[in-house]
Amino acid sequence: MLTAVAGMQQVGMQALADPLAMDRTTVTAALKPLQRRGLVAIDVSITDLRGREVRLTARGGALLAKALPLWQEVQAAVTTAVPATESKGFGRHLAALS
Repeated sequence: MLTAVAGMQQVGMQALADPLAMDRTTVTAALKPLQRRGLVAIDVSITDLRGREVRLTARGGALLAKALPLWQEVQAAVTTAVPATESKGFGRHLAALS
């Protein structure tokens, strides 16, 4: 979720939900713990006062910067451990689920 928010910068809830294949209310619920931890901020939209926009905070950016190399390390280990033919099939299964 932090990666998606970081990639989209300040983004509306629906615009964040669409590429994640999530419902807007599910995204809102998923963001609440991140907001409580100070990792994201949810503000009133400047273009539509009924809407909300989410952005990564400095604290969220710092945590993401620490987590990304660890995620890349695990991805590399999985790629090494799982034969390419199996990982492609797994990716297709995941895509079908979304």
